[in-house]
Amino acid sequence: MPYNIAVLIKAVYEDVKINPETLEPSTAGVKFKMDDISRNAVEEAVRIKEKHGGKATGIMFGRDDQVLVMREALAMGLDEGVLIKGYSYSDPELTARILYEKVKTGYDVVLLGYSSADSYTAQIPPRLAALMGVPLIGNAVQLSFDGRKVIAVKSLDERSVKVESELPAVISVAQEINTPRIPPLIQIMAASRKPLKMESANVPAETYYRIIEHKAPPSSRKKIIFEDVNKGVEEILKILKQKG
Repeated sequence: MPYNIAVLIKAVYEDVKINPETLEPSTAGVKFKMDDISRNAVEEAVRIKEKHGGKATGIMFGRDDQVLVMREALAMGLDEGVLIKGYSYSDPELTARILYEKVKTGYDVVLLGYSSADSYTAQIPPRLAALMGVPLIGNAVQLSFDGRKVIAVKSLDERSVKVESELPAVISVAQEINTPRIPPLIQIMAASRKPLKMESANVPAETYYRIIEHKAPPSSRKKIIFEDVNKGVEEILKILKQKG
């Protein structure tokens, strides 16, 4: 049975350095990449499509300089992409509402990472499932499909459990679910010809909170180098005992 799949993708900075004086992140000139867990979600969507047929669509908030992130997802095997421009808030409630308008109808499965590498709130999957009124399967490490039913293995803190759900459903994946493919050159070239829609975000007027300050925690190091490993271990043990 073919499935219509939406994959939610997050673009993040490749390498952010911290200004030692202000402790604020420095992003000037830093390029973007696909979030690692988004890469797993894309890979799983492509595997489902390859096995069962159907269509896989990538959806991502972004700007013009983030188009290459979506092109990479298309090269991995997605059929088309949607880039939503004009939204840069870090408000999970607001983010979920805007995404809901894009995926509320027509999709059998909405796939995404269990959390993103930048904000790491893990709120989007449950909020989106609640808005859609569909089941949520979180932290999936294995998926299989049988008609209008999905069977998943979920990873918990100390054990794994197997669950099943009717479709449609929102499914968040863990990195253990697969090893994302590296697309060959021919697929990278073909990705430029796949449909990529540019849409504008319909941002509601209200947002529930705003970021006042964004700083790294202060840290200081003594920068002591021990030529004798044993002496180094003794010193570390002494410091740990003082801290404890």
